[in-house]
Amino acid sequence: MLQTTAVLGVTAAALGMVLTPGPNMMYLVSRTVAQGRRAGMISLTGVAAGFGVYLVAAAAGITAVFAVVPGLYMAVKLAGAVYLLWLAWQAIRPGGVSVFAPADLPHDRPRRLFTMGLATNLLNPKIAIMYMALIPQFVDPERGALWLQSLSLGAIQITVALTVNAMIVLGAAGLATFLAARPLWLRTQRYLMGTALGTIAVLLATDKARPTPA
Repeated sequence: MLQTTAVLGVTAAALGMVLTPGPNMMYLVSRTVAQGRRAGMISLTGVAAGFGVYLVAAAAGITAVFAVVPGLYMAVKLAGAVYLLWLAWQAIRPGGVSVFAPADLPHDRPRRLFTMGLATNLLNPKIAIMYMALIPQFVDPERGALWLQSLSLGAIQITVALTVNAMIVLGAAGLATFLAARPLWLRTQRYLMGTALGTIAVLLATDKARPTPA
């Protein structure tokens, strides 16, 4: 039986995380703008599969490995921070392009869309930290099987993330059209996204939280 505070805490964290720019949002938006909503939704199924991988790993106790080997956790976290900084630079660098700007990208087949969505999510440092350090903090040994609590809390995170991401995919094309007629807004969006990604990277690198065995 999950505590109400645990459910609300994971829900709030998942909502805040999915609404901040990151690899998943950038991939889904850029693919939707370039290839349409159907491609965006297929990509989202790959993202969902990535969540599933993290969920199973968390329930299997992979967070215990990072708790026992803190150096490994630190390496993963710093690699994720560097990746986010690279994404931030791509957004704000001279000649950078907004993810909402129309792009002449090749139309990928469904299998590749799914695979890229899966890979993007698996390499997303925000999701890795969510499952390695955040969700385990809401698991209470006195409230039943730890693996079942991990699965339940992970399911809440996945539901929130997929709901919001689906809304992003459905609205991406319309927002891209709106921004295309307003170059200043498009440029502002690019700098805001870059700033947000850079801020997240710094917070990720300096965060002192550590994974706790679930």
